[in-house]
Amino acid sequence: MTSTPSRSPGAPAVPAALPTAVDPRAEAYTARREALLTKLGALADEHAKALAGGGEKYVERHRGRGKLLARERIELLLDPDTPFLELSPLAGWGSDYTVGASLVTGIGVIEGVECLITANDPTVRGGASNPWTLKKALRANEIARANRLPCVSLVESGGADLPSQKEIFIPGGALFRDLTRLSEAGIPTVAVVFGNSTAGGAYIPGMSDHTVMVKERAKVFLGGPPLVKMATGEDADDEELGGAAMHARTSGLADHFAADEYDALRRARRIVARLNWRKAHPDPPPETVREPLYDPEELLGIVPADLKEPFDPREVVARIVDGSAFDEFKPLYGASLVTGWARLHGYPVGVLANAQGVLFSEESQKATQFIQLANQRDIPLLFLHNTTGYMVGTEYEQGGIVKHGSMMINAVSNSKVPHLSVLMGASYGAGHYGMCGRAYEPRFLFAWPSAKSAVMGPQQLAGVLSLVMRESAAAKGKPFDEEADAGLRAMVEQQVESESLPMFLSGRLYDDGVIDPRDTRTVLGLCLSAIHTAPVRGARGGFGIFRM
Repeated sequence: MTSTPSRSPGAPAVPAALPTAVDPRAEAYTARREALLTKLGALADEHAKALAGGGEKYVERHRGRGKLLARERIELLLDPDTPFLELSPLAGWGSDYTVGASLVTGIGVIEGVECLITANDPTVRGGASNPWTLKKALRANEIARANRLPCVSLVESGGADLPSQKEIFIPGGALFRDLTRLSEAGIPTVAVVFGNSTAGGAYIPGMSDHTVMVKERAKVFLGGPPLVKMATGEDADDEELGGAAMHARTSGLADHFAADEYDALRRARRIVARLNWRKAHPDPPPETVREPLYDPEELLGIVPADLKEPFDPREVVARIVDGSAFDEFKPLYGASLVTGWARLHGYPVGVLANAQGVLFSEESQKATQFIQLANQRDIPLLFLHNTTGYMVGTEYEQGGIVKHGSMMINAVSNSKVPHLSVLMGASYGAGHYGMCGRAYEPRFLFAWPSAKSAVMGPQQLAGVLSLVMRESAAAKGKPFDEEADAGLRAMVEQQVESESLPMFLSGRLYDDGVIDPRDTRTVLGLCLSAIHTAPVRGARGGFGIFRM
C-alpha cells in the first residue's frame, strides 16, 4: 500500500508553479535581449534629460542660492531606504517643453504612510507650469483620489508659463478644485512652500489642509509688487506682501514657520506622522511573499523585436508573480487570452494576458466571465497587453465578434476592482480598450520599451489608406498613381510607427511611465500596496446590458 503526500489540516493548497521554456543560450533569446537593451539605453538617455532639469547653468544658479533640487527635497522627505515610484518622468517628451514638464510626481513612504508627492522643478523656467505640467499634476491628483493617498506638494513655482496661458488658464482651475475635493473626501493635503507660489499658484497652500513656509524664501501672493503697483499704486516689497513671516504672524495662511528647507521637510514629516492615517487593507506579512522561481533578468529575452511574432505571456507571469504560481482559468477555451489567479508581493491578482495577439469571440466571453468573478471576489485585475485587436472577417462578424467584444469592453468599463495595465508588446485597436487602456481608467498603466500602441499597425493603416484611394480612383475612372501611392504609404508607415512608440505616448501621459521589464514585479508591488490604501470592492451585478 502506498501513501500520498498530505498537507496539515487547514493549510491552503499551493498552486502549481508555471513551467518555462526560456533558454538564455538560444540565439532567438539573445537577439531579443540585445534589441531590448538597445531600447533601454535610449530610454535611459531620455530619463537623463528629465533628471537634468533646466540644465547645468540653472541647476548651479539654484544651488548658489542655497536651495535643494526637487528630487533632493523628495529624498529628504521620504523614510530612509524606502523606494520612490516616480510617475510620468517623460511628460512633455517630443514637445517644445523640457522633458519632465518641470514637475516631479510619484509615490513614496513618509513616516510609514504611502503618499502622493509632487515637487516643482524651479531649474526649469522657475518651475512655471506649462500644458504638460498641468496634465501631469492632474494625473497625480487622480491617482491620489482613487487610491486615497495623502498628498504632499513641494512648491516653488512662478505660476503659469505666460506664453502658453491659453492652454493653461481655463483647465488649470481643476488643480485647485481637486485639492478641495481631496480634503472633502478626508484625504489629507500638505503644502511645503520653498520659494515663489504666486498668482494662481498661491491657491495651492491656500487650499491645502496643512501649510509649511520657509523663512525669507516663501513668497505667496496673488499679485507681486509690480502688479500691485500697477493695480493700486501701492509700493510693497515681497516680504510684507507675501513672505513666510507675514503669513505666519499676520494673515494666518502659514501653519508652520520653518527656519530653512531642512526644517520645512522635518515639519512636513511630523505633519504626516500625526495624521493618524490607516490603510483600508493591511499589507501582507513579509513571510507570505515568495519570490518567483525564475530570474527576472530573463524578461529581456521574451518579447520579440518583431511584434508580429507571438510569445507566451505565461513566461512573463512566471517571472513576476509570487512563487511563479498561477491557477489558470479556462486554459483550453479562448487560448489567445491567458487568464488566471496569482499573488504578487502577497496581494491577490487576477491576470489577463494576451497570448497570440488576436482576440476572438471565445476570448472575449472568457474575459467577461473572468472579470465578473474578480469583482465577486474583490480581487484587483492585471492586464498584460500584446494584442492586435479583435478578429475581423466575414466568418467572425457573422459569429458575433462585435457583440462579444462589446461584452468584454462593457465588463472592463463597469468593473469596480482596481485595474493595472502593462503594455508589453502590441496594443492596437479596440483590443487596447478591451485590455483596459488609458481611456478605461486603470489605476496605473505602464509600458515596456518594446510596446507599441495605435489604432492599428503601421503597415495595416497605410495599406487601408492605399486601398481606399485606389477604389476612389477606380470609381472616378481615373488612373491610379502607383509611384505616389508608394511614397504616401512609406510616409504614413513612418509617421504611425513614430507615434506608436512608448516614449511618444508617455510624453503625452498616455501611460504612467516606461519601465525596465526587470522592474515590473517591483513597480506592480508598489502600485498594489498603494491601491490597498483605499477599500477594494468589486461590482455586484452593476454592469451594463450584455448583448448575448
